[in-house]
Amino acid sequence: MAVIKDAKKQPDLSLQVLTTAALMLPGLLSPVAHSAEGDEVDFQYSHYQEGKRNISTVATDLLIGSNSVAGIKSFNPIEVESLHGSAKISLTDRVKFAFNYTQDTWGGATPMTTAPAVFNTNFSLLAADGLTVVGATPYLRGEKPILLDSQKNPLLANIDPNTGENIYIKNNQLTHTISYASPETRKQGDFKLTYEWDEAAVSVGGGISLEDDYESRFGNIGGRWDLNQKQTTLNLDLSYTNSDTHAIVNHDAAVYYDRSAYELRGKIEKIKSLDNKEILHGNRQDWATHFGVTQIINKDALIGADVSYTRSTGYMANPYKAVNVVFIDPDKQFDPPPSGFQGSLQALAEQRPEVRNQWNLGGRYVQYINPLDAALHFDYHFSADDWGIQAHTFEADWVQPVGYGWTVTPRVRYYSQDAADFYTPWLTTQQGFNFNKDANGNAIVLPYDPSKLPTNFSSDQRLSGFGALSGGVTVTKQFTKGLSLETGFEYYTHQGGLKIGGGGEGAFSNYDYWVANAALKVDLAALSLNGGGNAHTGHQHHNHGVHAPAGVMFDHMLSKAGDFMVGYRYMYGSQGDPMLHDSNPVGDQAIVANGCSPNPCFLASDSMTMNMHMLDIMYAPTDWLTLMLMPQFMDMNMSMRRLDGAPSDDLAVNNVGNPIDPSTGTPFNIGQHIQHHIQNGHETGGIGDVSLYAMFKLFDNGMHHVHITPGFSAPTGDVDIQLQRNHKVEGGFIHYGMQLGSGTWDFKPSLTYTGHVDQFSWGVQANGTVRMEDQNKSGYALGDMFQATTWGSYNLTNWLTASVRGMYTLQGAIKGQFNGQINQYGPMDYPQNHGGKYWDVGFGLSAAVPSGDLAGNRVSVEWLQPVEDNVNGYQLERDGALSATWSYHF
Repeated sequence: MAVIKDAKKQPDLSLQVLTTAALMLPGLLSPVAHSAEGDEVDFQYSHYQEGKRNISTVATDLLIGSNSVAGIKSFNPIEVESLHGSAKISLTDRVKFAFNYTQDTWGGATPMTTAPAVFNTNFSLLAADGLTVVGATPYLRGEKPILLDSQKNPLLANIDPNTGENIYIKNNQLTHTISYASPETRKQGDFKLTYEWDEAAVSVGGGISLEDDYESRFGNIGGRWDLNQKQTTLNLDLSYTNSDTHAIVNHDAAVYYDRSAYELRGKIEKIKSLDNKEILHGNRQDWATHFGVTQIINKDALIGADVSYTRSTGYMANPYKAVNVVFIDPDKQFDPPPSGFQGSLQALAEQRPEVRNQWNLGGRYVQYINPLDAALHFDYHFSADDWGIQAHTFEADWVQPVGYGWTVTPRVRYYSQDAADFYTPWLTTQQGFNFNKDANGNAIVLPYDPSKLPTNFSSDQRLSGFGALSGGVTVTKQFTKGLSLETGFEYYTHQGGLKIGGGGEGAFSNYDYWVANAALKVDLAALSLNGGGNAHTGHQHHNHGVHAPAGVMFDHMLSKAGDFMVGYRYMYGSQGDPMLHDSNPVGDQAIVANGCSPNPCFLASDSMTMNMHMLDIMYAPTDWLTLMLMPQFMDMNMSMRRLDGAPSDDLAVNNVGNPIDPSTGTPFNIGQHIQHHIQNGHETGGIGDVSLYAMFKLFDNGMHHVHITPGFSAPTGDVDIQLQRNHKVEGGFIHYGMQLGSGTWDFKPSLTYTGHVDQFSWGVQANGTVRMEDQNKSGYALGDMFQATTWGSYNLTNWLTASVRGMYTLQGAIKGQFNGQINQYGPMDYPQNHGGKYWDVGFGLSAAVPSGDLAGNRVSVEWLQPVEDNVNGYQLERDGALSATWSYHF
């Protein structure tokens, strides 16, 4: 054990860099890496953005003799906003607890099927130039006959203007059929509890992942053994996952693709109601085991290897993917091309095997390069399964410290896979397609003979043969011992031509994406060893006045020049029935008549929830000034209901807010759109506005303290989020209250007084928000806000404080309105139904760790209970708000 002992006595820089590199390797549990792990808290934000996908259609003015098709680009490609938080805490010397929370919100256009471009499956509203897609609605069932030559190549028919004869042009160009999804949110939480001995450890863990249409629960158990004086480590893990799919079939796509195969197997539930929901159910189970070994070669190098096996059973298809099939009915060859075929285009829900066995084998090598004070690590993984997919992954990182706490880590990754045995862009079959349904619309038998089609089929590009190349860089800055900021960027290209050995999918499936991320990492163990967590212990009032309840911000300053504080703040708010007008509950008839003036209302919000995650980063350059940065991530969910007494669904109201058919200039039927809002809750999520503040001390005599806080918020939150397109109509802007920011630069001043004596403390604060612009890029501005609050606290013990608080809020109405399409179906879509006067009372607890390794940590929670709402216009009543905070001073 000479290497480990020497490293502990005299920290070797090469070993430190080696450890840093090792910790960046997924799944690497080396003795060095393990010994370096400690208590820490991490927060990370990332943004994923796909590039625009090239899709194709046939231009209406395609010239005779030309075998090309016009290329067009789909709008709003997939975009994902992600938030990740994690913590590792030592409960005792031997018991460790870790947990992770991840939240993703995504939306945009994504492939649903693939077909020859001449089939015109991207049924789109085109701009004046005839080429730019302004919408994306899947059009999966051809209304015109599909023409194929004798080899079943797609044909485009046209008429020779000189002779009047039919001309057939062969064109095998493929294209994705694009479908667009409104924003959706996934939330996942997991934990791990570990017990450590001197040379071994055992851990158990579990978690849950939730989406609107998917729920997954998982558990795992693992062990670690250290051998050969801790220079060799063995790891063994076993996990189980149980997942349920309950996907609401997209209303637009439902009429275009056939799901009879699942319906006859009892996988589809049809809910006959005003909303006519159709839900596809499926269950999947995964068992996985993993074995790994890591060996320290010397103080400059280590090597590792691992093998894993996963068995999956159950429903593994994607409920939103289909395969285009041309049915060539021998009895309906009325006007085929010469020596060719005439068929009809149908889309069938994809079908995948219900069993999958996967094997993975990997290795890694980490080497410290002494002359460059850097470390290189290289990974290779091979995987194979019984679906016919074999994949190779090569990865390399270079960890380069550059001085003054900076580290730069460039990386490159190459991936290649074979196609699944059942992958196919599209299919043909020589048989007819005939619906067989009862009076209720339920399938009686399959509308085709399944023996004339493959047992399994999918056009999902993720199952095709392709290669992918990505490169990126991570830059890390350590500001003080235990506190670091990390930023990174990665660019990825997915191309069939990059597949090892060639033979990958065609260029139609190529796409790129990029990911940018930023992370704040707090090493609690390092801060504790450095004395950071103990610097303020032993005296509760170290921060110029005690901490206010969790729901109060800007309540305290840092006491000494050079002090830092990092914190996490979570806020939850809920609204629900009844609907209010002023402070009085109102019925549906009043909402219909007056809530959407000058138009009638059709819908109303049934409930709304908001979750906000915020970082508090504070630094005191002097003892009279504290600077504060507050980035935030938020998500919102709103459910809708029909209003009793609303006008008939087929009533079309022609006003600024209602959709107009561009081809006729007349309003669309409102009823066919309403059920989209009823069936699926509206969701948004992503980064909100970022705020910056400077707190100036005005007075402090040890008992009384006053400070003023001018601040500004930058319009980093989206204010142009839109709903998905349906029935050939753009969904338009989502509701004002569900956009992620104000969209304007805002001035946010506050004035705070706090005091304390013995076990009692109190405070008063007035704050406001002034919009510094008349409108944002979407055409409106939120109302100004004034808020006043006062609180009192009592120390129940030397570490636990209880508080009570009162608060008054005045919020102005929205000024202006959306400058684009908005479908105004309910009160939430009208600017006058926002803002009001609110009174609340809050009850809270705050706990601080007074001593020990975790000294300096504080956790607070507060529930804010509404006392009275006096709203502008028509709004939901507030149910209450929860605030929870964690902070650490050093």
